[in-house]
Amino acid sequence: MASRRSSRILKPILYTTGAGLVGSGVLYATYRPRDIPGSESAAVPPPTYGEGGVFRPPKFPFAKSREDQIADLKRSSGTVAESVGRAKNAIGEWFGSGASTKEPAGDEPYDLLIIGGGATGAGIALDAVTRGLKVALVERDDFSSGTSSKSTKLVHGGVRYLEKAFWNLDYNQYALVVEALRERRYFLDTAPHLSSWLPIMIPLDKWWKAPYFWAGTKLYDFLAGSENIESSYFLTKSKALDAFPMLKKTGLVGALVYYDGAHNDSRMNVSLAMTAALYGATVVNHLEITALEKDASGKLNGARAKDCITELNGKKPQEFTIKAKGIINATGPFTDSIRKLDDPSVEEIVAPSSGVHVILPGYYSPANMGLIDPSTSDGRVIFFLPWQGNTIAGTTDTPTSISKNPVASEDEIEWILKEIRRYLQPEINVRRGDVLAAWSGIRPLVRDPNASKTEGLVRNHLVTTSPSGLITCSGGKWTTYRQMAEETVDEAIKEFSLQTSALTNPPRVSGTEVGDEAPLDGTCQTHRVRLIGAHGFSKTLFINLIQHYGVENEVAKHLTASYGDRAWTVVALASPTEQRFPVRGKRISALYPFIDGEVRYCVRHEYAQTATDVIARRMRLAFLNAQAALEALPLVIDLMAAELHWDKARKEREWKETVSFLGSMGLPKGKLTLSRKDVESGRVGTYEDEEYQLYARHDKPDETLESDAKYSQGHNPVMSSESGANK
Repeated sequence: MASRRSSRILKPILYTTGAGLVGSGVLYATYRPRDIPGSESAAVPPPTYGEGGVFRPPKFPFAKSREDQIADLKRSSGTVAESVGRAKNAIGEWFGSGASTKEPAGDEPYDLLIIGGGATGAGIALDAVTRGLKVALVERDDFSSGTSSKSTKLVHGGVRYLEKAFWNLDYNQYALVVEALRERRYFLDTAPHLSSWLPIMIPLDKWWKAPYFWAGTKLYDFLAGSENIESSYFLTKSKALDAFPMLKKTGLVGALVYYDGAHNDSRMNVSLAMTAALYGATVVNHLEITALEKDASGKLNGARAKDCITELNGKKPQEFTIKAKGIINATGPFTDSIRKLDDPSVEEIVAPSSGVHVILPGYYSPANMGLIDPSTSDGRVIFFLPWQGNTIAGTTDTPTSISKNPVASEDEIEWILKEIRRYLQPEINVRRGDVLAAWSGIRPLVRDPNASKTEGLVRNHLVTTSPSGLITCSGGKWTTYRQMAEETVDEAIKEFSLQTSALTNPPRVSGTEVGDEAPLDGTCQTHRVRLIGAHGFSKTLFINLIQHYGVENEVAKHLTASYGDRAWTVVALASPTEQRFPVRGKRISALYPFIDGEVRYCVRHEYAQTATDVIARRMRLAFLNAQAALEALPLVIDLMAAELHWDKARKEREWKETVSFLGSMGLPKGKLTLSRKDVESGRVGTYEDEEYQLYARHDKPDETLESDAKYSQGHNPVMSSESGANK
């Protein structure tokens, strides 16, 4: 009896204690202290006034000039060294020394030649060079000139992939999500200035969807494990409307919010390439590979290349040879063109898909909350996100052909706008004229060449090797670029029998004695190698910039978020305004916080060679507002001309080619024919197009503007014979 009584007493106590422990564990997991990347103090404190009141800015290391990098490429084949050697021998004989010149060790072939300067190629270069390999990277256009600059700007595992993995029992989709969630954290650790956390809302129109999406977002959190930062949560209807006031109230029952990452894609890409250059990689943009070379046994051992900038300057480029033990193809949508240089009969593996995005004014979304519509009218998913002060909406997913600068079709733009109207309040008029920019990015979906023809396309990446030794890394997504690079370098080391080595004297990327925590011992350490700008970045760095240089608050925030600690150099290169405030930094566009110092910095320190390089991929003006980019173009060309010593013919060519590029960014067709003189005279703002009629532009100040009041005061058209209802 006593035992029964004790069990009756103990069981409730044990159950209550167990439930309490479980509940406490859940609460702790939800509200535990978080180590949020970017919120901690900078690894390198901001420069302070030292003895005697002298300001000591960081002494950042310089990458080699583009000319020196090209000379290194030529030296790999021995041609430059042979010429220099012959000249030195001739001089020695002239002076009677009889000495001969020995070829330097630097003239040996590269371990790896990487073709393609997108996210994958730049990631491979950084991985390989930090393992002690001799690396070269060449890009026909500019870093991130293709798909890598035209993403949705998310660093995400992909909730839609997780849903597909669950319902289709697809392990590949599941593995892709888990891999991407892990890589998402590495973005925030290695480039906190370019990446950030973003809450994304899933609006709910049925109560039964709440537990469904709650379970999905919690599973998403769970799969992220210790790499997760913030947990998903539920919002009531009132709270959802408070967080996202533009949402349509009708049918809304609540919302779920989960967290993913957002980033500045092309600046991330450029930072990867420049960090690789600082570590010793030979990195050259605007250099086209025209042919691949093989040895007597049919194995690849080099490539022929030409400098496209020479051609832009009106001269005929001279081809030269780059020698390498192994060649990697990382050209995204153009993968098959390089594969056919190796073997013209090879079967194509890329199935290009167009992803269109549009940019709308910032008032279409909150500044710190995104939105995903998981069930559009045709079953696709659409994102609606704040980005750089504007709103980005997309994307589509339709088959397309491969071209250098694809143009977003009007049908795809209208589809996106139609979907936006479905979940915004009806009084918000989503107008075609509100589209500030629109572009199409080509997704390189791939088919495994070793799989059967009946198998479909894959969303994850493939690393394959041809019989001649061409390694191709294709497919994948921005978020997993680092993992793709690691696997590719592992394969290259195995395929070409390369020897890695520890970096005994790595560059001080921070500009100080503070180095990376990563032990560069010959293994992959890119998950710990901080990129250019990361070491001295903190969320309060912009204050130090304002207090020392006197730049505008908006400009300072933009510069630190785009360049990290290199913002000190950018502002130093900016012109004084000769005003009381701001003291430095003349804006390129009155609408956006881009300044003249950025143009000079990008030319001197980031290999910017064309006006498009600057306004599209260093500064993001072309992606934010195509018309504002056109208006800023004369100043950008003049600043670059002063840095690069362009003649009149080159400046005119830059104008034509950049305006043509802006056509692919959504610039209205009527403005593609405007001359520089037209733009400088202000004709861009008065040109007749769909935007001209959007606003009351020329009325004098009055209680009711003439353009709004189409009828005289006191006149009701409904009661007159003019009314359509009375006819």
